[in-house]
Amino acid sequence: MSWTPDPGGLRGRVAVVAGATRGAGRGIAAALGEAGATVICTGRTTRSRRSEYDRPETIEETAEIVNGLGGTGVAIALDHLDSGQVQTLASRIGDDYGHIDVLVNDIWGAELLKGGPTVWNTPLWELDLDTGLRILRLAIDTHIITSHHLLPLMVDRPGGLVVEVTDGTTAFNASRYRISVFYDLAKVSVNRLAFSQGHELAPYGATAVAVTPGFLRSELMLENFGVSEENWRDAVGRNAPPSFAMSETPRYVGRAVAALAADPDRARWNQQSLTSAELARAYGFVDVDGTQPDVWTDIEAAEPEPAEPEPA
Repeated sequence: MSWTPDPGGLRGRVAVVAGATRGAGRGIAAALGEAGATVICTGRTTRSRRSEYDRPETIEETAEIVNGLGGTGVAIALDHLDSGQVQTLASRIGDDYGHIDVLVNDIWGAELLKGGPTVWNTPLWELDLDTGLRILRLAIDTHIITSHHLLPLMVDRPGGLVVEVTDGTTAFNASRYRISVFYDLAKVSVNRLAFSQGHELAPYGATAVAVTPGFLRSELMLENFGVSEENWRDAVGRNAPPSFAMSETPRYVGRAVAALAADPDRARWNQQSLTSAELARAYGFVDVDGTQPDVWTDIEAAEPEPAEPEPA
């Protein structure tokens, strides 16, 4: 499809992408930059200090990507589990900008804690409790702490947008067990956070939604399959599942967020749980390769219909 981002679509808007170091967060920050926004990129990994992920991606790099795409990137290091640090962030943003238009809660940080496929479907009583509880803190507490401190900078005037980033829509997760009790609860809860925040924000003219990417070609995922963004298709049928053919770049979900932010009628989506592909169809944007991948529809179409229960 022929589509290009509007470089002035979000010019003059201020966005905070909490958890912008890599993956979906970096893709969202980049797409907001494509549209000309000022993007405050937060996370724990900087050029001088790494989180327990011990990976090379940094928030400074994300801010530079935003700048290179036409926006204004600002890197601020902090731990979103630390309420005091987030409160300080809110004060700084208030002093520097006075208001935020978009808040993206993409904080996760538990990819290593959830483990790989060999430990999935392990029953609750066999999992390490401290690890599981930290997964919930990283996935849920961080979002609540961030919204608590930053939403006062949004509700001072109408038009704000909160995006909760998760894995799986409300409908998809409602009927499927997701990896473990802790992971399952984390992803369901983030969808519900969008619903509840949307209820509270509506009287102030603001909107909250949950957005899930599809099969994301994040830095970690590409590394796991031993490929790069340039040759990712080589992994399909080799060491990646067939659904990887329907994977998407982090920029795709980023463009979904940018499209929502630029839509003056975004309130029509309030409290909903959406996919990047669903929003691509609604707004007409495409991934960086010009496609509109939709792995969720592909997965659901491939699943057998549930058997009818016995009358007993």
